[in-house]
Amino acid sequence: MEQREFQVTDELLASKGQRLLNYIIDSVIIYSTIFGLSFITALIADFFEANGFLEWLQNINKLEEYLIYFLIMIPYFTLMESIFSKSIGKFVTNTMVVLEDGTKPESSIILKRTLCRIIPFDALSFLGTPSRGWHDSITDTYVVRKDDFERSKELFYALDEIGINQDES
Repeated sequence: MEQREFQVTDELLASKGQRLLNYIIDSVIIYSTIFGLSFITALIADFFEANGFLEWLQNINKLEEYLIYFLIMIPYFTLMESIFSKSIGKFVTNTMVVLEDGTKPESSIILKRTLCRIIPFDALSFLGTPSRGWHDSITDTYVVRKDDFERSKELFYALDEIGINQDES
């Protein structure tokens, strides 16, 4: 008997509310990290009397702000989602990133997914139904509700096992 392959379905996807909460929590984490690093950097610069650096830090322009944001955001999402299949926001909402067949994405896919977040108006791509942004659809990844996903996947493979056992009888 041919082995069927599990596929993520729309009913397993995280809701728009969960995705928005993920975004808010992760943004707070990223901006808090930037603030903390800036504060520590300023203290060190002040200790070493690096007045030119302190002046630059106080007068940072928009392009430099974006660059600093991306320098924190890219490692944050890439490391968290590569290791745990979750960011801190996804831990809070009990959601996770998977491929269409329910497996964990490789780090290269997570990096591509993270880089796609830089696309202008990526956040607006969540306005459609189902709730998948461009950084999901471009990389063929899905953010699913963890408990429902695991239950559905377990049931799917349990039914396959029953079919295999019936064929052997």
